[in-house]
Amino acid sequence: MTSPALPHHRVDGPADAPPLVLGPSLGTSLAVWEPQAEVLAHRFRVVRWDLPGHGGTPYDVLTGTATGTGADTGRTDGPCTVAALGGLVLALADSLGIDRFAYAGISLGGAVGAWLAVHHPERIASLALVCSSARFGDPEGWYERAALVREQGLAPIAATAAGRWFTPAFTGSPAADGLLAGLRTVAPEGYAACCDALAAYDLRGELGRIAAPTLVVAGRDDPATPPAHARELADGIPAASLTEVAGAAHLANAEQPVPVLAALLGHLTASPWPEHPTDDRTRHAAGTAVRRAVLGDDHVDRAAARTTAFTAVFQGFVTRYAWGEIWTRPGLSRHTRSCVTITALVARGHHDELALHLRAALRNGLTPEDIREVLLQSAVYCGVPAANSAFALADRVLAEHREES
Repeated sequence: MTSPALPHHRVDGPADAPPLVLGPSLGTSLAVWEPQAEVLAHRFRVVRWDLPGHGGTPYDVLTGTATGTGADTGRTDGPCTVAALGGLVLALADSLGIDRFAYAGISLGGAVGAWLAVHHPERIASLALVCSSARFGDPEGWYERAALVREQGLAPIAATAAGRWFTPAFTGSPAADGLLAGLRTVAPEGYAACCDALAAYDLRGELGRIAAPTLVVAGRDDPATPPAHARELADGIPAASLTEVAGAAHLANAEQPVPVLAALLGHLTASPWPEHPTDDRTRHAAGTAVRRAVLGDDHVDRAAARTTAFTAVFQGFVTRYAWGEIWTRPGLSRHTRSCVTITALVARGHHDELALHLRAALRNGLTPEDIREVLLQSAVYCGVPAANSAFALADRVLAEHREES
């Protein structure tokens, strides 16, 4: 049988690491995952792929021969569909010798992952849906957009994309401008074909069939797939968890890369697959990745630079035990772990550590309002004097965070 055409892709990370496939959103290439790819590749074999007509994938990639996986993959020589895009992902995984994999996708890329989780549950070990939906609005709007692009190219879409993709505060930043520049290079026929796929997509009646551990991430300021879409996904998928990211529109992972990375790492390492680290070397590697995601590279680099022959054994212990054993455990999200940690540090009066973990909480997706509620709760159960000091410290930390932002 003739081999099927494959989408353009990139593979990063150890060849023997658990595989993680990352799907892009409409109008972006695999570069949209740059803010998270490097850290994820410390722990996973990360596979990123491009949609038809996007990045390095030709727009007519779907006209290739169907895969020979032994099951219906959704590949078709007809109009582009989410099922057909799912077939491309399966063909790519097969070509790389990957049977079962974790999958995370943004918007249309997330829809592809959800379709795979419904129709090929044996292939999807874990699922993350970022700013995605079970149905992307009125189909007629997508058909109209497809017709516009086929007639006039990407210029009309590029002129209005910033308002859909980014908040005003992020618009005009180098990262935002880079993504918009990438949109202008998309083949009009490929973009229009993906619009056709979004128009025909409706998974609302099948969400209950998704058995993979699932994380849903929403941008609180997303006009394209508002938080209500994320809540519909989380409510319909059994035992799914939901994280809402403040200060983010549709491309939340680009606008707020650290909270999205923290949510992904928390979900992927808490899921029953890949297995929880069981040896010191793996625990140390996992702990280092999580420690950097939660505390920030600057703090971890400073701690490493201050490490001496006398303190090295303690630093190794903290990395393996606190970060590689506890913070990677299943059962609690990073958001919840931050709440618990803040409360414990308030109770014990460990103010240096409290300041550190207040900053970590912001990276883990807590808002200033969330932190205020945790401190109010602490006032009841840890004492008003302890909470009084914590409020003063938190006020300074949040002011510094606003200035840095």
